[in-house]
Amino acid sequence: MRTTEQLTNWAGNITFHAGELHRPSTLPELQRLVAGSPRLRALGAGHSFNRIADSAGDLVSVAHLPRVMELDIAGATVKVSAGMRYGELARWLADRGHALCNLGSWPHISVAGACATGTHGSGDANGNLATAVSAIEMVTADGDVVELDRDTGRDEFRGSVVALGALGVVTRLTLDVVPAYQVRQYVYENLPGDALAEHFAEIVASAYSVSLFTDWCGPRINQVWLKRRVDERESEPPPRRWLGATLADGPRHPRAGLSAASCTEQMGVPGPWHERLPLSRFEFSPSRGAELQAEYLLPRRHAVAALAAVDRIRDRIAPVLQISEIRTVAADDLWLSPSYRRDSVAIHFTLVPDTDAVTPVIAAVEEVLAPYAARPHWGKLFCTDPAVVRGLYERMPDFVALRRRYDPTGMFRNDLLDRYLSGEDADSAVHS
Repeated sequence: MRTTEQLTNWAGNITFHAGELHRPSTLPELQRLVAGSPRLRALGAGHSFNRIADSAGDLVSVAHLPRVMELDIAGATVKVSAGMRYGELARWLADRGHALCNLGSWPHISVAGACATGTHGSGDANGNLATAVSAIEMVTADGDVVELDRDTGRDEFRGSVVALGALGVVTRLTLDVVPAYQVRQYVYENLPGDALAEHFAEIVASAYSVSLFTDWCGPRINQVWLKRRVDERESEPPPRRWLGATLADGPRHPRAGLSAASCTEQMGVPGPWHERLPLSRFEFSPSRGAELQAEYLLPRRHAVAALAAVDRIRDRIAPVLQISEIRTVAADDLWLSPSYRRDSVAIHFTLVPDTDAVTPVIAAVEEVLAPYAARPHWGKLFCTDPAVVRGLYERMPDFVALRRRYDPTGMFRNDLLDRYLSGEDADSAVHS
């Protein structure tokens, strides 16, 4: 099945250049399509905010391939279809007494797309979502099915998980699972800025997953979301006051004045892991086209200095900002992961849906974060110089070589990848 309809991403800020969207229903059909295409890119749930999924040829969706959810209890893994959404997988696992170690803010994103771009949740000890991948299956440029796994693929595997769709069309992934667990979620309000600076490490280590939200309108953190596993500090009720912040007296949305109905349950009510770790409930679809996003990951040791640098330009940020979220992510060994070999702090910006207004602000943020070697999230808006981005990834030359081996004719290339991975056609910044 294929379509020539005009395609946009989830936010509506990108209209894809691709000529057709193909929706194969079988693996052999996908193999024939790939083998016969001069240019092709895989399109996931469309939650990227730049042209990373675009193609000068066609697009292909794997969402219509046969559904796979195979739980291996002995191996503590689950094999899933690449187009599966996290919310659906999470419910299926929970019904069987198992869980993933972490989830992103939105359970609506696809497993393959999130892993390919290094998307993450939060927690000092939690790696990004791709770190759960123990095996990957993809169709490469010649139509062959290639399987790689963590144990036997070693270095090549570490280059193939966060791969930006540059090596092939991913069809299945195998993820690590753990026994199901429950989480309590608390929200504190109005954390003073000096408390954040003095106690940053303590704050981000105070729960299994921690998110800090700010509107950059003053020297404070609007909200601190603490997600604690029920087996953590269960005998200690949360204090009403903590480091100068106050425990919320009811459910909150990160943005002032918005209903908390779409947010996961708070107030310390215990619940399944997949109903607490995300920000949004799976049954609520985020509003389409109402925002743009940018995000930068930098070494956690620079967190306080980097946040102070951003605070110095808050007067530029606040007018185009909806909300900003600060999280921590554990280091990993995946070549193109923004948290490759460094425990990281992620500074995220949810911005108004006006590209012209937000682009100079993004550039200003990048300028103040440049001294801290900030890596932009691959699926968000950014305008960092391509040579700078390449210099932030020590295994970039190895990845470029891997890409040439798997895709010698450049079938999976696009303008964004050419500029940021190999420096070709690098005559303009990519931010939309």
